[in-house]
Amino acid sequence: MASITSRRKFLALAAVGAASAACGRATADGGPGGQETRKLRYQGWAGQVTLPELAEDLGYFGEVKLEWVGNTISGPQDIQSAATGQTDFGGAFNGAVVKLIAAGAPVKAVISYYGVDEFTYSGYYVLADSPIRSARDLQGKKVGMNTLGAHSEAMLDIYLQRNGLSAAEIAKVEPIVIPPVNGEQTLRQKQIEVSVLGGVLRDKALAGGGIRPLFSDFDLLGKFSAGTFVLTNRFLKQNPETSRIFVTGVARAIEWARSTPREQVIARSTEIIKKRGRNEDVASLQYWRSTGVAETGGRVNDQEFQLWIDWLVAHGDIKAGQVRPADLYTNEFNKYGG
Repeated sequence: MASITSRRKFLALAAVGAASAACGRATADGGPGGQETRKLRYQGWAGQVTLPELAEDLGYFGEVKLEWVGNTISGPQDIQSAATGQTDFGGAFNGAVVKLIAAGAPVKAVISYYGVDEFTYSGYYVLADSPIRSARDLQGKKVGMNTLGAHSEAMLDIYLQRNGLSAAEIAKVEPIVIPPVNGEQTLRQKQIEVSVLGGVLRDKALAGGGIRPLFSDFDLLGKFSAGTFVLTNRFLKQNPETSRIFVTGVARAIEWARSTPREQVIARSTEIIKKRGRNEDVASLQYWRSTGVAETGGRVNDQEFQLWIDWLVAHGDIKAGQVRPADLYTNEFNKYGG
């Protein structure tokens, strides 16, 4: 793949990596006398039920409890918070995980938590009467997405490159940050020309009519697990049993969602949101279809990271041989089915 301009460098985390190594001490330690922590601090997503939240509600964590510290709309921000000890786990697009670890952050990916399939994918949508019909038509246009330097921007780059745009032409496409809940409205008000819409927000927008897809990540890469939860190496070492309970509980939640009738998953998620009392709208939950996680129990494999290692090397973000898939993840704590 051709190199692209520094504006589209997908994550500037060298400083964060150095800080992470120094700040790893802030991550929750085992309790007195080496007793493991039974509390995991995390960030949620407004109007959504994350897999750890589902796992806890299903009773899969036992005495391990989650402590919500706020919400995020950014995977890179979420894993940075975990790396620097502000939270105990975070999740992001695998390319962002590669970049963070390559920059020196002492974290490991432990389980996949979202992915892409025929039901769950991110589409790049334009208004029905938009003149945009091809990749080249995106030059000079604004593309709204939840965060820069993550899944949506990477997919946009791949789409543009596969359609023959040069680095200079790609630089003319402007990705901008739009909170996911505002993506549809911002597109309809013509403040942006393209909006990245996924999951329930995509289906809700499509139900309203007047928009059409340009492409999707499923069109580009088919079915794949796309993001992982990370914990710090220190947390894993000091809290192996808590880590096992957490990872295996999330794995069980993945398979519960896969095997349970869709209506029951939606009903359970609705109950969880209402119980937590954060004044959130539950209407969009009716559009939930799947987690998109490809592998049983969210187990991680080399291919899920090698794709993005190659991509980052081609873009000059990391050096060839700087990291290997084996450096990035572990399935040691995932005891689902074992």
